[in-house]
Amino acid sequence: MTTATPNEDVATLSYEQAREQLVAVVNQLEAGSSSLEDSLALWERGEALAKKCEEWLEGAKARLAAARATTED
Repeated sequence: MTTATPNEDVATLSYEQAREQLVAVVNQLEAGSSSLEDSLALWERGEALAKKCEEWLEGAKARLAAARATTED
């Protein structure tokens, strides 16, 4: 039996979904109404979501660079 990590679902999110969830996490953290434990969990989720967004953006940059290289040849 495998145990799922709390943020495992982040890997399947589109850029837009990850960004939207990241904004919601930031808003919750800024509200300051969560317990310490909940805040830590939110922080960890936010880190995972930010990493996913960065991966999407890096992938998009690589695709643009490849497209430019193809058109310049």
